[in-house]
Amino acid sequence: MEDVRGPNGIPLRHYRPAEQPRPLVVFAHGGAFVLGDLDTHDRTCRRIADICDVEVLAVDYRLAPEHPCPAAIDDVAAVLRWASPAAVAGDSAGGYLATMACLRLRDAGDALPGLQILICPNTDLTLSQPSVLDKGTGHALDADFLAWAITCWTPDPADRAPASPLLAPDLHGIPDALIVTAEHDALRDEGDAYAHRLAQAGAHVVHRQEPGLEHGFIQNMDLTSPEAAAAHKRLFDDIAGLIHR
Repeated sequence: MEDVRGPNGIPLRHYRPAEQPRPLVVFAHGGAFVLGDLDTHDRTCRRIADICDVEVLAVDYRLAPEHPCPAAIDDVAAVLRWASPAAVAGDSAGGYLATMACLRLRDAGDALPGLQILICPNTDLTLSQPSVLDKGTGHALDADFLAWAITCWTPDPADRAPASPLLAPDLHGIPDALIVTAEHDALRDEGDAYAHRLAQAGAHVVHRQEPGLEHGFIQNMDLTSPEAAAAHKRLFDDIAGLIHR
């Protein structure tokens, strides 16, 4: 593991499971646009690198509210252009940034990663999907907190639909995807709907909704939950299979 600087001085952390080069995954951490850094997701990135036999380049992108939309998208897109990875990955807000960066690169005519790995991603900043109400209380991600975080990221409500990948008018040309959602997650429906729309646009999509799990299960829940540990294994098997196929 090595901390480095990327384009525009963006802080990065590079994980290498072996001396020989491996396929590279750029990883954007979760944290509702306002939280998280290289340390909060260090264990997750280490496990992806070691178990999936890939290199991981974690991005310490700028956070809201000091840096609202599109600052973090700018950072992730810049790293994708600079690193030319095999895949881009992210959980929660990081999944949102991964797919928004892909839309940015597609629209600019730039080279795209071959795969998106999206874990419980935000895709609809308008919070109009049923699971926001159905699962937004009593579970890991609270709907009130989610609404506050989205306000920090997009202070003007008029900006939220245009900045939502689920509501993008055209998803053609976006990379293939592995999309994993959780049954008891306020973001479940928007992640499921994005998987469906992406497949309709012609992408190859591996999509799974993990039963019984909550938002953020990728973050250390395997240490206390056998169900989360099993979901981690399925996720890592899928990542390895898709990248090394």
